[in-house]
Amino acid sequence: MQGVVKAIQAHGNRLKHAVLQHLRFTDGFYWPNIVTRFETAISTPRIPHKGLENITVYELLKAKGEEEKEAVYWCRTSDTVYDAVQNMTQHNIGALVVIKPEDEKLLAGIVTERDYLRKIIVQGKSSTATRVGEIMTDENKLISVTSDTNILKAMQLMIDHHIRHMPVIDKKVVGMISIVDVVRTIVEQQHAEVKHLNEYIKGNY
Repeated sequence: MQGVVKAIQAHGNRLKHAVLQHLRFTDGFYWPNIVTRFETAISTPRIPHKGLENITVYELLKAKGEEEKEAVYWCRTSDTVYDAVQNMTQHNIGALVVIKPEDEKLLAGIVTERDYLRKIIVQGKSSTATRVGEIMTDENKLISVTSDTNILKAMQLMIDHHIRHMPVIDKKVVGMISIVDVVRTIVEQQHAEVKHLNEYIKGNY
């Protein structure tokens, strides 16, 4: 039984390192604080242990406190990139839903920190002179999930398409998830599984 526990621990470590390698090499940018977020999350699990096959995006949003109030941060296509980045900084997030100024119920796309880095900073453009609509990912190119999408499928979509943020759309946008949210949940569940097995071995059941 102890061999099973060690195998699960090793699998969890391989999973974490595989995702970190993906984030490090697909963009050319590496975000060190993602490791800290993983380790912090492990000590404060937000979703009860129930098995990864039973966890949906809805439960991830619920754990973030977004499923009821639909806490979606947004900007308009006509806003400047500078204002959008200020918005992201203020709320400590990496992406915004973009709506059309003529109809705030219509999704235009999303804009992310990666868009800002690649299309403004690297190209030497002015964030105050560039509109969000010029650098965002258009709605027709968006990769999205629904609230009932399994967490493992969500992670696979992000890895396959080299993206860090995905809107959650149930006829309308109900939230936004990030690779940090997804992997944190997976790592939490892995550690909970190891804990349960250890308790079983020690006869705590």
